[in-house]
Amino acid sequence: MRSLLRISFICFATVFAVLSISAQPEKQAKTLPFAPGETLTYEGKISRFAISVSIADVVFSVEQVPDSANYRIKSKATSKGTLLNLFRFSFLQEYESIVDFSNQRIIRSTKHDVQKERIRDSVADFDYAQKRVTFVETDPNDANRPPRRIASKIDEPMYDLISAIYSIRTLPLAVGKKFDVAMSDSGLVYEVPVRVTKREQQKTIFGKVWCWRVEPAIFGYGRLIEQKGSMIIWITDDDRKMPVRSQINTTYGKVDVRLKSHSKN
Repeated sequence: MRSLLRISFICFATVFAVLSISAQPEKQAKTLPFAPGETLTYEGKISRFAISVSIADVVFSVEQVPDSANYRIKSKATSKGTLLNLFRFSFLQEYESIVDFSNQRIIRSTKHDVQKERIRDSVADFDYAQKRVTFVETDPNDANRPPRRIASKIDEPMYDLISAIYSIRTLPLAVGKKFDVAMSDSGLVYEVPVRVTKREQQKTIFGKVWCWRVEPAIFGYGRLIEQKGSMIIWITDDDRKMPVRSQINTTYGKVDVRLKSHSKN
């Protein structure tokens, strides 16, 4: 169960990070296509043996950092449904990413991770002058536990799991496009190969719409998730460039993440 949930945690976040970074090797447009106050809410379900159960709600929002041109992107994944009632397993994951969109790079990431009684808080600072990311994780329930520290070399552009959540809407997609993207998670750095493989229709909260089918390679040896699996993401082929669905296939089952609401404050 813990292995399956760890995969779900990473996939919920990676869906949106990869959606954004898949097009980032090109220079981003100066005018951002979103404004502070926009919120995206998703529901995640897992299915196995023809049974599908809801396991989490995931909410993403963006705001501008006061007295700064930088943006703060927040995400919150909360367990629900059968996961709580049947397995008595609860989790909460909260990310906060400070992003410099003018230079297409993440500046700082913080994470609050709760799995039943286990709690971990972490901070990742990105120093581009020193070309290094420094990750520090602490246990708030155990003041005597030494912090876990990891430092890795980085280049630009660089992203965390959440940082580029909206930027894909500024860039064109086309069948056949391929990208290799640098992404940091928990102080480690990964190269994520991404392909745009098809253009196909999906049922969404906006009706039946044409979408780009994007396939990031996050599973496999030396990759973000060192297990067998695959991921597909669907992004609307319109001015919104909205991530509306993701499907993650694992040895434990199939996780389906769908957009269920979109709002602007």
